[in-house]
Amino acid sequence: MLKFFNREKNLDAFIAASAEEAQTAMMLHNANWRLGEEQSWHLDQYTGQLLLTFQDGSFAIAPAQVIGSFHHHENSFLWGWKHPSVLPALQKNANVVKAFGKQQKVAELTKSRVDCTEHRAWEYAALAMRLTQAKGAYRVIVKPGVSLFLTFGEVQIAQEAAV
Repeated sequence: MLKFFNREKNLDAFIAASAEEAQTAMMLHNANWRLGEEQSWHLDQYTGQLLLTFQDGSFAIAPAQVIGSFHHHENSFLWGWKHPSVLPALQKNANVVKAFGKQQKVAELTKSRVDCTEHRAWEYAALAMRLTQAKGAYRVIVKPGVSLFLTFGEVQIAQEAAV
């Protein structure tokens, strides 16, 4: 774990740097394989694989972890390590953030539910991405008013086989 900062001032700087790194990674993913242009998504919790499909029949697949869910009407974030719908195998990266929060004595990273903005939820995903060295962060809408924030690993791109 990282041991280097005065909680308040440097935590904000660390999170801001994490968000900047995530933004850069997302732009590279978009340029390299069109992240953000997918037609549909599917997360298989049993295999831990995120599948993104594109209109041209190509698809991207990557291992994924659930960081948490953001509830738009309540402006609250429920961490993946406490989420009743998330299997333990997909809580690992969220647990890394929780351990980091405990080490740094940062309540918002250790409370199961946090009042925050959607922007802050993105920052949590970016922080998880940085702490776990994930390849990217991703947000999906799971139902009206609820977004799921994920991190993902190495991406494989393929074309659907012709039948």
